[in-house]
Amino acid sequence: METRDETVTSTEPRLHAEALTLAYDGRTVAEDLAVVIPDKSFTVIVGPNACGKTTLLRALARMLKPRHGSVYLDGQVISSFPAKEVARRLGLLPQSSIAPDGITVADLVARGRYPHQRLFRQFSGSDAAVVDEAMRATGIADLANRLVDELSGGQRQRVWMAMALAQQTDLLLLDEPTTYLDIAHQIDILDLCAELHAEQGRTLVAVLHDLNHAARYATHMIAMRDGKIIATGTPDEVVTEENVQRIFELPCRVMPCPETGTPLVIPKASRRSV
Repeated sequence: METRDETVTSTEPRLHAEALTLAYDGRTVAEDLAVVIPDKSFTVIVGPNACGKTTLLRALARMLKPRHGSVYLDGQVISSFPAKEVARRLGLLPQSSIAPDGITVADLVARGRYPHQRLFRQFSGSDAAVVDEAMRATGIADLANRLVDELSGGQRQRVWMAMALAQQTDLLLLDEPTTYLDIAHQIDILDLCAELHAEQGRTLVAVLHDLNHAARYATHMIAMRDGKIIATGTPDEVVTEENVQRIFELPCRVMPCPETGTPLVIPKASRRSV
């Protein structure tokens, strides 16, 4: 699939944030975060449950307004853009999505083209080709005429992924994209993400729970705990025995994966299993 030709004159990364404080209903979730998403990286955010990973991703996608600080997209505060313009520059796959009743797979994926529609530029043959390619890339072309509410959870997740791809943005934010998928389909989706990054030069930001998957696919990692960023850098820099103990309270060994050479976390055996 083609990507948008985005010309950015600033030397700053296209997506970054400064001094972020994030809160829900008066409850502070994260405070004073400085976040840099390297251009053309596959950045993965990791950390234990309720550490602020999804909250940070929502703020980066303009789904959550910071209490303090700002998120910047292409050199401007992201809130200064109209919503449709943000959607032309940045795509989001949320953690939980609800499809309208009675909508087919093809029609839902086609909604990814909405940001590109204008008064005198409606759905076209080129839009249809993008939708077809997005469904092919995610392995759901044979489901095009099925109703979304008839599908399994894993199939639905692939449909939402296809809709995000149909948006054709150079920046793609994914909140737990492997939710509901078995191990084979998890790898399929992450391989697809890696292909979008490596072959098409897209910048991806994903929240993942599986630390070994994160270390295998990420080029850049952000590790969080208790609403704070504890470590950033390459997988080799972030996924160390000391950091895993500090962030997840998990005694472990870290060794090179025999398939990829990336860090592989092996939890230490408990005394009860010895």
